Amino acid sequence: ICSFICSPKGFPKLKNDTFLRAARGEETEHTPVWCMRQAGRYLPEFRETRAAQDFFATCRSPKLCCELTLQPLRRFPLDAAIIFSDILVVPQALGMEVVMVPGKGPTFTEPLKEVEDLLKLRQKVDVTAELGYVFQAITLTRHSLEGRVPLIGFSGAPWTLMSYMIEGGGSTTMAKAKSWLYRHPEASHQLLRLLADVVTDYLVGQVAAGAQALQLFESHAGHLGPEQFQDFALPYIRDIAQAVKSKLKEEALPLVPMIIFAKDAHYALHDLAHAGYEVVGLDWTIRPQEARAQTGKDVTLQGNLDPCALYAPKEKIGELVKKMLEGFGTQRYIANLGHGLYPDMNPEHVGAFVEAVHAHSRHINKH
Repeated sequence: ICSFICSPKGFPKLKNDTFLRAARGEETEHTPVWCMRQAGRYLPEFRETRAAQDFFATCRSPKLCCELTLQPLRRFPLDAAIIFSDILVVPQALGMEVVMVPGKGPTFTEPLKEVEDLLKLRQKVDVTAELGYVFQAITLTRHSLEGRVPLIGFSGAPWTLMSYMIEGGGSTTMAKAKSWLYRHPEASHQLLRLLADVVTDYLVGQVAAGAQALQLFESHAGHLGPEQFQDFALPYIRDIAQAVKSKLKEEALPLVPMIIFAKDAHYALHDLAHAGYEVVGLDWTIRPQEARAQTGKDVTLQGNLDPCALYAPKEKIGELVKKMLEGFGTQRYIANLGHGLYPDMNPEHVGAFVEAVHAHSRHINKH
């Protein structure tokens, strides 16, 4: 690949900016749509590309990440691409080992057990040295997209990353991680602060590499109650938005729209709408009208079709999409699922979802 393509300069002109306009609250002809985990195992071509590769080895290959990011766009008229990567590259950058165990998912070989274990983490992370492969993937993908749609970069949020680092993998209760919040509040804040600093640099680096929007995933927000969320999640979510924006300004980089997706955190929607993000992502467990009432008129909403709706017949998917668009309205809104696509979904049903969003939103806008 020539050095020109690897340079985060001279990117092709953007042809479809509907997603970015909606994120900024500008008027759009149709409601933009993309899907969390749109580059994923539900696509046979994804499974073929990934077949022989270790998961994190794939994440470290800019060429493979680029290919996987582009695959869904060859099939569907999506309005945005999201770089193929994983939120757990951040704990890896801090020096932790994470492996993908078939049938079990991501697993930390040595999770954090005691407060003393924090000393094993890198206290200063050079994101370019540790996560440069993600930046290279973003630059390569941005060129390879040829301006078709904008490219979204992302990171996990501090609490979600902390919970994985202590649990050592997925968990239904997050009891080990939550026990830290009650037993070791100071050490918890120390870890969350370290993570927030790394995430900030990581997101700024993604914009420097060519990301045109950023999403912060607080996937484990639902394990916290309102008080713990106020103490251990929200302050860092706010700090990241503020710090990323001020660093982008300092470095004369584009001020890209930022999305916060805190799954199952309805109790915090009002606060999230005032946390410094242009877009608030929603899961499927809240009514569109309620979400609008809690977030006000100054943010764009994103979501929130139940991913399982894609198991329905195609006509039914169309009806559900129409109802969702009527609930949110077609403006200041980005259509998406309330969580990621599942591996056993039929790609044709994903296509039906994308097309229904475009067709119904255009129809509503006209009338």
